[in-house]
Amino acid sequence: MPQVMEFKLPDLGEGLTEAEIVRWLVAVGDVVAIDQPVVEVETAKAMVEVPCPYGGVVTARFGEEGTELPVGAPLITVAVGAASLPEAPAAQAAEAEGSGNVPRPLIGYGEDHSRPARRRRVRPVTAAVSAPAAAPAPAAPAVPVAPAGPVPVISPLVRKLAKDGGVDLRALQGSGPEGLILRADVEAALAVLRAPEPAPAAAPVPASSTAPAQGERIPLRGVRGAVAEKLSRSRREIPDATCWVDADATELMAARAAMNAVGGSKISVLALLARICTAALARYPELNSTVDLAAKEIVRLPSVHLGFAAQTERGLVVPVVRDAQHRNPESLSAEFARLTELARAGKLAPADLTGGTFTLNNYGVFGVDGSTPIINHPEAAMLGVGRIIDKPWVHEGQLAVRKVVQLSLTFDHRVCDGGTAGGFLRYVADCVESPAVLLRSL
Repeated sequence: MPQVMEFKLPDLGEGLTEAEIVRWLVAVGDVVAIDQPVVEVETAKAMVEVPCPYGGVVTARFGEEGTELPVGAPLITVAVGAASLPEAPAAQAAEAEGSGNVPRPLIGYGEDHSRPARRRRVRPVTAAVSAPAAAPAPAAPAVPVAPAGPVPVISPLVRKLAKDGGVDLRALQGSGPEGLILRADVEAALAVLRAPEPAPAAAPVPASSTAPAQGERIPLRGVRGAVAEKLSRSRREIPDATCWVDADATELMAARAAMNAVGGSKISVLALLARICTAALARYPELNSTVDLAAKEIVRLPSVHLGFAAQTERGLVVPVVRDAQHRNPESLSAEFARLTELARAGKLAPADLTGGTFTLNNYGVFGVDGSTPIINHPEAAMLGVGRIIDKPWVHEGQLAVRKVVQLSLTFDHRVCDGGTAGGFLRYVADCVESPAVLLRSL
């Protein structure tokens, strides 16, 4: 007899607590193999395909596309057993026998020994009870009887929400699969309970004086919610300051043109600026650090994990180039291109979006000259780069048209004073104006 196994939304790493169902990859009745992706979810950091650790027939799905589920909530149930699977070759049968469909850790997630073993869902069973024959009695309206056993609820959070609000789950008719009670069902019941008593009719009041402003409400979740939380935390915790300078980028653009004329992969302006940043951070390591509030310490970091802002259809994301201090402009260009392509396709892994130590923000692509960016918490600084445009500039004592860019540095005033920040920005500007200065540190 097949055994029905319940697969719950796993911990996808990086402290994520919930995910939104974007697209189901299987339907009820489909046969799935062990570690086959069954659903695509969106977390606050990335889009992820979630594989199922069981092989068998899908018997139920929990949650529609667009539903947000907490970690640990049921995703699907799978009937595991020979009777539920089609005939397979002998090799596959031997493999299935070896694995025994025993729950095992998902690929890339690791094993969590802190959680109790999975329990099968207990379904209420109604028993027929016979009674002695009696004289006919007048018909009476049927009274619904609450079934015995646990009430199927989509997650413990929804069960707690009902308990705190005084909602009797047994009185609800769930709108989910097989009567599963969803968060929306509990919230609807709470709205009825909390509805105010009708008040006596009063004199009409002009709508403009009492009615709240009407408008579209957009949930702050997913990438937008994560960005909002991170930027708000940065503003709360980091006493930031900004300094800026205009620089003549004519020589830098000429150097890039000469590099690309040689052949091979193209070098981007962003890659050259990133290489300048890593050289500047080697001179001013205070800006490649973070503040440990609990220990009341400044932690200077040995490696430069360089984040760069990338605008996508899902919003602003900051992919991270690992160990950028060991890369040359060609390697940096290739890595920027790879991560940008993954970001626009929505396929960045959570590990690609975390662990940055310094951020480079090229807002010049939006056609603006300057900005005072918000630091990417828990980093200590961010370099902003405006558009590079032709401007009148005094060069070698003569007025000339040169390619000018505005550079801005926002820094955490706890890790350094203005002299350090100014020295960093001045070195970056010197390298932009005379790329040969960078040769001293290579």
